[in-house]
Amino acid sequence: MGKKFKSTRVYLQPDPVYHDKLVSQFINYIMLDGKKTVAQGIFYGAMDILKKKFASDEIAKKSQEKTGKEAQYELKIFRTAVQNVKPLIEVRSKRIGGATYQVPMEVEKKRQITLALRWILAEARNRKGKPMAQCLAEELGDAYKKQGKSITKRENVHKMAEANKAFAHFAS
Repeated sequence: MGKKFKSTRVYLQPDPVYHDKLVSQFINYIMLDGKKTVAQGIFYGAMDILKKKFASDEIAKKSQEKTGKEAQYELKIFRTAVQNVKPLIEVRSKRIGGATYQVPMEVEKKRQITLALRWILAEARNRKGKPMAQCLAEELGDAYKKQGKSITKRENVHKMAEANKAFAHFAS
């Protein structure tokens, strides 16, 4: 018998500005054709827009009170937006006896983050007529406020799971 292949997990390096692995992962999702500097420009541009947009927000005031200087509250806005979009449950197709059922299942933590980042980016790309950084900032702002299309997507996934609750016993 041959040796079984063991996959090696690739660990992300934190991004250069915020030193955050989630930001690094999101920049990699934004990246097209290996153009990382373009993706970084889009993300950091969006963060600058968020910083200006939410400057009067309570998060900014709290972080200034704690540290005494201007903190990276736009990163907190980004993390909260991702947290708000993360799905807790989803439906998966399962074939049983010739019939295919949509079975609701809990989503793993890693997949929750992946789906949230993917949905935010997809909805930002669907916004037309403005620069990508502006669209991304608007979508992140909407997700932070628990509105917008990425939140709608999450709610639709949860509704599908609720509607197919009867098939939950097929989950294995």
